[in-house]
Amino acid sequence: MASSPELLHDFPPFLRVYTDGRIERLLTTPRLPPSTDPISGVQSKDVVISPDHETKSRIFLPKITPESPPKKLPLIIYIHGGGFCIGSPLNIVTHSFLTPLVSQTPAIAVAVGYRLAPENPLPTAYHDCWAAFQWIASHATGSGPDPWINDYADTSRVFLAGESAGANLAHYVAVQAGVTKPGLEIQGLIALHPYFSQKEPDKMIQYLYPGSSSSDDDPKLNPRSDLELEKMGCSRVLIMVAEKDLLKERGVDYEETLKKSKWEGSVEFVENEGEDHCFYLFNPRSEKAKGVTQLLVSFVNKVI
Repeated sequence: MASSPELLHDFPPFLRVYTDGRIERLLTTPRLPPSTDPISGVQSKDVVISPDHETKSRIFLPKITPESPPKKLPLIIYIHGGGFCIGSPLNIVTHSFLTPLVSQTPAIAVAVGYRLAPENPLPTAYHDCWAAFQWIASHATGSGPDPWINDYADTSRVFLAGESAGANLAHYVAVQAGVTKPGLEIQGLIALHPYFSQKEPDKMIQYLYPGSSSSDDDPKLNPRSDLELEKMGCSRVLIMVAEKDLLKERGVDYEETLKKSKWEGSVEFVENEGEDHCFYLFNPRSEKAKGVTQLLVSFVNKVI
């Protein structure tokens, strides 16, 4: 009689790994098909950005009133969190977060899909997000592969946004964009309850990113170690932390790192009092969650 596989790694609340190679994800959320929201009129559709893999991204478009020519809208590039190993641009959490944001701004949004670790070890997620950004940048002249982005996105008003590990990935894309200048004009970066590494070893990240010698010294995981930080391709950053979040100090450190660096932009810092990590995603109808949406709307629409 064959023995049952033993638990090899346990990383709550994200995943468990067994000796037979099986991976058990502990947090799963239902996926929703693309649709037209009956209340706000926000439309969504899915696209496959890279021909090398089938990971989908989702584009959100606010209710459009027929105009000639169509009105150009801010473009929000959103990267979901989940410890690099769970989450999706197609699930109900992402959908519930972006629909009111797109409607109220109004803006067009691309929720970027990336391959998850550990099946696709880091830095795969970084490479996928950068490839997605380059695909979006191919629309800068109005002749890209997606008609929604061509017709409605103002590529001179681009905002990168992400929560938790997604904020880390969004930061990475912002730096790469500043180094390579691919054609989109990034006005701001929104880092919601960001995850960055710390001096103490993170065993889960060590497992998900076996090629990184040290998470504290890796520029992808730690902006303090990034020699290209001063080239970050945006002029404004909004950092949001939560009072009860175990990752709060990493967001605080991110603010201090940006202010001490040679990057010449401005930083806005907000703390959600009495709240925990990414509370607004799990209770999107609460008044505080609505307040987060309003803050983001104001940040995107702020006239400089």
